[in-house]
Amino acid sequence: MTAIAPAPPVLRSEDAAPEIVRRRRGRVRWGMWISLAVIALFGFAPVYWLLVTSLTPTNLVFAFPPTLFPREITFEHYATVLGNPLIFGYLRNSVIVSVITAVLAVAVSMYMGYAFSKYRFAGRKSLMYFVLSSQMFPQALLLVTLYLVFAQFGLLNTYLALIVSFTTFTLPLCVWMLKGFFDALPDDLIEAARIDGAGPWRIFHSIVFPLAAPGLVAAGLFAFVRGWNDFIFALTLAGPDRQTLPPGLVNTFISEASTSWPALMAASLIVSVPVCVAFILLQRFLVGGITAGAVKG
Repeated sequence: MTAIAPAPPVLRSEDAAPEIVRRRRGRVRWGMWISLAVIALFGFAPVYWLLVTSLTPTNLVFAFPPTLFPREITFEHYATVLGNPLIFGYLRNSVIVSVITAVLAVAVSMYMGYAFSKYRFAGRKSLMYFVLSSQMFPQALLLVTLYLVFAQFGLLNTYLALIVSFTTFTLPLCVWMLKGFFDALPDDLIEAARIDGAGPWRIFHSIVFPLAAPGLVAAGLFAFVRGWNDFIFALTLAGPDRQTLPPGLVNTFISEASTSWPALMAASLIVSVPVCVAFILLQRFLVGGITAGAVKG
């Protein structure tokens, strides 16, 4: 008699499901890592090229074919930037304008955001959307109008013109950012303070203000970066003595005859350090301030 071979085991659908799910999760995980790598490359490649150009001698900057690693390294461009007294003048102007802009934007937007969040009054929603709608207009369209207004009041080539402009354009986003943060604060906390006899000012400054520190830091950092990075308003409204770093660097290293690209790249890296340090030191507050309003507390 011929032996009958045993039938192969039948793979049931419930046994194959975990393996399919495991493979699918593996593909998703690999896809996420590849996507993150592409995004990181897209974000850090320009910074790396800035660094390479700033360390390359002038006669090798336009060498062909270009190389990812400099053949020779020099720090003469950094010495040129640090030895230029105009750069420190532009740096001083940027610090003054950015810090005052951040303080004013936070001081105004925290009261507006708190009022929109915790008070109910006629026209509240209309006013909120009116504030938000101001972000829909390109700021460059208002440049000519602002120039004429500041010229009429004698404010051209002053710090005040830049501070007022930057604060005005920063307020809408700061107000909505802080409103979302105040929405996450429980109303019971405010009601308890009111029952204990605290007035509106005491409630805000003694109870709400300390709890709102992450949101205030996030709004202040946004306003600071807005004043630090602006180019067109600082170039148009401020004269040579009041210009900030972006237009100052362009006027210093770019001319009609030639452009000192290595020195410009070195200066760009140097002036980026304060903002990067601020982000690193305030990262915890920044993340907490941005995400606090995402979930209703």
